[in-house]
Amino acid sequence: MSNFWSGYIALLTLGSIVALFWLIFATRKGEPAGMTDKTMGHSFDGIEEYDNPLPRWWFLLFIGTLFFGIIYLILYPGLGNWKGVLPGYEGGWTQDKQWQREMDAAEQKYGPIFAKYSAMSIEQVAQNDEAMKMGARLFANYCTICHGSDAKGAMGFPNLTDSHWRWGGEPAAIKTTILNGRIAAMPGWGQVIGEEGVKNVAAYVRQDLAGLKLPEGTVADVEAGKAIFAQNCVACHGQKGEGMAMMGAPNLTAPSGWIYGSGLAQLQQTIRHGRNGQMPAQEQYLGKDKVHVLAAYVYSLSHKAEPASN
Repeated sequence: MSNFWSGYIALLTLGSIVALFWLIFATRKGEPAGMTDKTMGHSFDGIEEYDNPLPRWWFLLFIGTLFFGIIYLILYPGLGNWKGVLPGYEGGWTQDKQWQREMDAAEQKYGPIFAKYSAMSIEQVAQNDEAMKMGARLFANYCTICHGSDAKGAMGFPNLTDSHWRWGGEPAAIKTTILNGRIAAMPGWGQVIGEEGVKNVAAYVRQDLAGLKLPEGTVADVEAGKAIFAQNCVACHGQKGEGMAMMGAPNLTAPSGWIYGSGLAQLQQTIRHGRNGQMPAQEQYLGKDKVHVLAAYVYSLSHKAEPASN
């Protein structure tokens, strides 16, 4: 900011405070010293206003507010280029620097604790009660918005308490998912195989692979659907439809793990238009040590461990 505009802002701010001081004391002149029965001379629905001064505590509150403003402007930025005299902030106080200062203090205090757990295997951390309390708090802050407070997921978000894992449920796979995130894409096949093909392959997946009955009145050629599946779907889901972790392709023989629903209409919608999901990377927010503890907590949700001492 140029010196001109800095001086302009400082002058305007300080001038306003001086003007408010003058206004408060100027309006006190001529006021009666005590309570009076004299009215202001106007009436509202028969209600008249007495010509009495503000209570003393109210007047002092106004004065205190102005002094608070002056002290604030001395300590913090607010007068143009003035940086404030608050110690410990190089270049002046800002909310960003305050946040970073608090984060640095927390890292100095808790960093060694997370580093200690990071040196342990995820399986070991998952058996540590204190670490799991920390992991639960991390999960509550960063994961519940998608996976729910009970970690059982929702439409489009996987259940973390069962045995169905799109990208693998091993400790290393879980940690990699949290660290780097995942981007999954199920392409839409409607324009490729046509509406009849969508119905046929959906019927094949639901009946032959998932073992679910087709709704009464369903019209579909399951054998034709099987052929379409063999030609277009096995590259990701495998010959038997058991999925591929490296592709993030779900196991089609386990409908309880289908995050977009197992109904025939939902299955057709998935095949027709495809699905796109993204798990955001958390390393930039948490760092590797905290992710290690969080991964252990997620791992523990589907692997009930024997209680162990710290």
